[in-house]
Amino acid sequence: MPGADSPAAPRDVRFVIIGTGFAGLGAAIALRRAGHHDLVVLERADDVGGTWRDNAYPGCRCDVESNLYSFSFAPNPDWSQTYSAQPELRSYLRDIAARYGVLPTVRFGHEVTAVAWDDTARRWRISTTRGEDDPGPEFSARYVIAGTGFLVEPARPEFPGIGQFAGTIMHSARWDPGWSAAGRRIAVIGTGASAIQIVPQIQPEAEQLTVFQRSPAYVLPHNNRPVRRWERRLYRSLPATQVAARIATYWKREILAIGFVMRPQILARAEVIWRRHMERSITDPELRRKLTPGYRLGCKRILLSNEFYPAVAASNAAVVTEPIAGFTADAIVTADGTRHQVDTVILATGFRVSDNPMPAKVTGRGGATMATMLGQTYLGTVLPGFPGYFQLIGANTGLGHSSMVYMIESQLAFIVDAIAKTEAAGGLVPDVRPDVAAAYNARLQRKLPATIWGSGCASWYLDPAGRNLTLWPGFTFDYRRRTRRYRPRDFSAG
Repeated sequence: MPGADSPAAPRDVRFVIIGTGFAGLGAAIALRRAGHHDLVVLERADDVGGTWRDNAYPGCRCDVESNLYSFSFAPNPDWSQTYSAQPELRSYLRDIAARYGVLPTVRFGHEVTAVAWDDTARRWRISTTRGEDDPGPEFSARYVIAGTGFLVEPARPEFPGIGQFAGTIMHSARWDPGWSAAGRRIAVIGTGASAIQIVPQIQPEAEQLTVFQRSPAYVLPHNNRPVRRWERRLYRSLPATQVAARIATYWKREILAIGFVMRPQILARAEVIWRRHMERSITDPELRRKLTPGYRLGCKRILLSNEFYPAVAASNAAVVTEPIAGFTADAIVTADGTRHQVDTVILATGFRVSDNPMPAKVTGRGGATMATMLGQTYLGTVLPGFPGYFQLIGANTGLGHSSMVYMIESQLAFIVDAIAKTEAAGGLVPDVRPDVAAAYNARLQRKLPATIWGSGCASWYLDPAGRNLTLWPGFTFDYRRRTRRYRPRDFSAG
């Protein structure tokens, strides 16, 4: 009998799901709907929500319409706006988790520290930080579904002297809800998706707001509006009308893929819209110059805001394009020697994508880590040598034009079908064949340079070697066609 200090034996379950954002909750619901109930969902935080829990900064809002950025099986007739803000999306995910019975399966406070394949037991061993409500920190599973995504670990640049700064520093994804902008001298580092939402919210109250820009973004007008009461009543009384609205939104967005993937020159027309939008708010020629991108629209993420340009043009705001040389106790020093005195620094610097730490924690057959093999991912979902391990929102599943929830549902259909066919055949867990994965990725990498994302700009879409392992180079309906069913011939027994 084990002694008092002996580690608890791993808890055996059929499925371990990691994360409780759209991907993780979607996986748990899909498995339960398919009749699988021997599952555990591991969540490092104390609540569900994923990115919509972590990104609680002021102004946080989705840039895809709510009717499409939601589960097809769980429409919400009560969205208050056509593009939902963070609190509403977080509430939606909480409601989904409760409504579909997922909450009892979630182990909060369980951060995954390692996932390793045991070739002898033919099972995955998952190590976690110990949670208060569980007898041990380890699990053993036949299948693992990772719903962690790649926009989860904040990127924190290490500027010289940043450790000696005496004021407040916070990343946009780790927002302090008790902080106030009133009367402060604030630096916002970055001009990406989070920055263009934060800046207009804090500029009116700030004494001085300085935006440090490495490269300007294309910021187009946002057409968000309140959902009218009659529309909500219609959606509730005739759900088919909301389905029709979702379909219309889907196809409107799908047309955009032509510009991103097939004929990038089409996107030049949107640059006219951008320029008019920018020049309506910015009259200063020098500020216009600073905010004019030197790359083609679409090469980096296109941003939406009606308030960003007026905010940076305000009398208490400034845009600095000189590189940051370092920090002192009360200032940011730029390469030209200028000291910009600030008391708060907001790092709107995005996430660790190409160096996301989660893949390094996953060890497959032969000791290979997922971090070294992302370029071999098949359908953005499975990798050779990782039998029974499924990655949601994996390599080359990101989108520049539509809803990631659509991609997640496509992956889940593939995973559920793979499990059903494997179980019916009485075989071992599936392991994608290396030649199948290699051929698939070779086709992707031939297509990607011809897309707008391969037109020459540096972006977080690219890894250090210049490969785009982030975005899907095609229509989402083509991805859904490819993931509609599991093909046993593409796999060997794990």
